[in-house]
Formats: sequence, structure tokens, C-alpha cells
Amino acid sequence: MIALGCDFAGFELMQHVKKYLDDTGLEYKDFGTYDESPADYPIFGKKAAEAVLSGECAKGIVICGTGIGISIAANRYAGIRCALCHDVFSAKATRQHNDSNMLAMGGRVIGRGLAVEIVDAWLNEDFSHEERHKRRIDLLELR
Repeated sequence: MIALGCDFAGFELMQHVKKYLDDTGLEYKDFGTYDESPADYPIFGKKAAEAVLSGECAKGIVICGTGIGISIAANRYAGIRCALCHDVFSAKATRQHNDSNMLAMGGRVIGRGLAVEIVDAWLNEDFSHEERHKRRIDLLELR
């Protein structure tokens, strides 16, 4: 299951991500927001991150206006590796090298088509398990 979270600026793009997940048969839990009324991204980044940390969800996708704020909110939690991606190459690389467990995107930065390509690439790429990448992830966990 995939945890989803967005603020009002990411709401529209999240609807397209949800359609992609529905079309591919992937289950998700939507932690809000649920409309375009002003809302604070840290609330929804936290809810999605907590669902990933607890094991309720295997991965998470979060969206705000730029993707920056909500990725910072998610990354406040030890064990979360939330990568802000606005291109397919970065989405693949963060899975291969960083074993990212959350993806952040900016609803005001990228369009629908690219967002779906990024989500698809990120969800379908595996961690390389190379020793150098494992070592670096271990270093990130030292908080």
C-alpha cells in the first residue's frame, strides 16, 4: 500500500497520481488534504511518513506546490528517505542508490504526464543493494 499526502497546491496533481494508481491496481491510503482549501503541508507530510514508518504503507508519495516543503516535513523522521523528483532519471536513481521510501513532487512545477512517468519509474525501480549504497544509507540513519 502507498501512503499519499498533499496540501492544497498539490491536490490537483495528486488526483492524477491517484488515477494512475487506480488504473494500475495499486492500493493506496489517502491522508489528505481532500480539496483545494488552504492547508498546511507539514500535517500531510507527517501523516504519510508515519504510515510508512509504522509499516502500514510500504512507500509514500507526497505533493505540495514545489515539493520542497512536504519533502522536508517527511524527512524529519528517522527512517524516511523522501526524494524530491521532477524528472524520471532522478526518480530511478533515488530508488537505485538511496532506496528512497517516499517520493515528493511539486504540483506547481511539473505537469500531469511527467508526474505519472515519475511515479511509474519510482515505483518500478529497485534498490541496487550495492555495498557502497548500503553504506551511504547507513550513514544517513545516524541521527
